Amino acid sequence: MGKLTGFRYREIVKKLKAFGFEFFRQAAGSHEIWKNEKTGRFTTIPNHPGDMPEGTLRAILKQAGVEPDDFLKGN
Repeated sequence: MGKLTGFRYREIVKKLKAFGFEFFRQAAGSHEIWKNEKTGRFTTIPNHPGDMPEGTLRAILKQAGVEPDDFLKGN
């Protein structure tokens, strides 16, 4: 298990809000688009029950331009 396992949707959203991301719009199905006004970056976050797979969380952070270590240190 990697260090980015065990995070749920609510925890991820809380941490991304601390990086300046806000809900932008609903996407297909249970996916949401979040935007950071300062950087102009977008990221897609699936709103599914249970833990987010590590690979999915890494993809979210890559889109967002957030380093995994910074994410882990955040609120």
